Amino acid sequence: MVPRLVIAGTRSGVGKTSIALGVMAALKSRGLRVQPFKVGPDYLDPGWHRLVTGRVSYNLDTWMLSRDYVQHLFQQKTCNADIAIIEGVMGLFDGASTTALQGSTAEIASILDAPVLLVADATGAGRSFAAGIKGFSEFEPGCHIAGVIANYCGSSRHAAMLQEALAGAGLCDLAGWFARDALPELPSRHLGLHAPKRNVSEEAVTDVLGRAVEQQINMEALYNLASQRAVRTEVISNPSMNSQAVPIPEHRGTIAVAMDEAFSFYYPDNLELLQSLGLRIVEFSPLLGSELPHDVDGLYLGGGYPEEHARQLSANTTMLRSIARFAETGKPIYAECGGMMYLARTVIDRDGQSWPMAGLLPFSTRMLTRCKRLGYVITTLAEKALLGQPGAVLRGHEFHYSEIVEPFEFGPWRQPYVLRDSRGGGERPGGFAKGNILASYVHQHFQSNPVAAQALSNTCARS
Repeated sequence: MVPRLVIAGTRSGVGKTSIALGVMAALKSRGLRVQPFKVGPDYLDPGWHRLVTGRVSYNLDTWMLSRDYVQHLFQQKTCNADIAIIEGVMGLFDGASTTALQGSTAEIASILDAPVLLVADATGAGRSFAAGIKGFSEFEPGCHIAGVIANYCGSSRHAAMLQEALAGAGLCDLAGWFARDALPELPSRHLGLHAPKRNVSEEAVTDVLGRAVEQQINMEALYNLASQRAVRTEVISNPSMNSQAVPIPEHRGTIAVAMDEAFSFYYPDNLELLQSLGLRIVEFSPLLGSELPHDVDGLYLGGGYPEEHARQLSANTTMLRSIARFAETGKPIYAECGGMMYLARTVIDRDGQSWPMAGLLPFSTRMLTRCKRLGYVITTLAEKALLGQPGAVLRGHEFHYSEIVEPFEFGPWRQPYVLRDSRGGGERPGGFAKGNILASYVHQHFQSNPVAAQALSNTCARS
């Protein structure tokens, strides 16, 4: 019966991430074990969650994953926590659809029976602030807004006016308020926040954001809000979506996972699923390592920011040669987005400079000033590939500011994916496969179809 609280926003950019981190830091400073979660397909915010709480943050997503799995994951990861803080995505009701709750923060709050702390922009607003909150409170009956945070307030007097307006409309109380520039701006780049650097101290974030929240939010009252609707939900011990994958406890092989400041975009439960299927995971750094770990049976290159580290990655020729030699063994190599860029011939940065990479794929990639593609994607395997047999279906997402430089010669390379965007449009080919190499821009969530992880595990075991 762990207390739980969803920190949501009326829109993107309203300050919910800074406030969520500050709340986590303030709760942890009281000696509580805080389990963080993030709604939606995000890798960056969970990195900050982990820095502040010391615990791995998991994504809750009802478009990529089933409701049963979301409940199961939440129950599993909060069994030894004192409180769960769930940071929302975009605005409270924004998700995979413009007419339904699927993939939204509101749907997660409803599934988990969690109260919502709504962060709203108070700039230049008085009674109209209450009108906006009333609309959010009544828009969907299954979503319970228990408190409001007014961000970008003009003064304490302004905050008092907002509280009067909320009370006059019979709405929930103002749980706290922040003046403009009261919260430090977190570093960001084109995909969102910077991933926290490995040398950033927990105290640097905790002190600044935690103290700001302590000054403006009554933490005892907030904890009581989180406990309001903490009910015991039905325990789901074996979600139907996982029934296809049979855990294999014995060691079946070792997979090397790229993990450093250039590559860090992984769903933690993807890696945990691979471990449950008998794979031992060893991390390595394409930035700093001289070669791949010895005696590995597979290679997993996730997403990240290879373009921000292109000079250093390109200069590390011993690692690039090590990966090329590994490819010659025929052992499996799986790469997503930034990992795919690393396997390409070159990465062309925004200044037009070309940086040689591993050269395994038959093309180069080029950085753009605008987002090339963003959204959920359904992947169907048109032919046998590293992640399974023809007809296998996975769900994931794409988010990148780079593109493949065309034209290029396919040669022996094939495109095994048929991709369909969640918001419609026609089918398009995707992915690049040859032998045991599979690379694409899509970040697949293996828990959408664990058979894919089983296929990858089987290939590593055979190798």
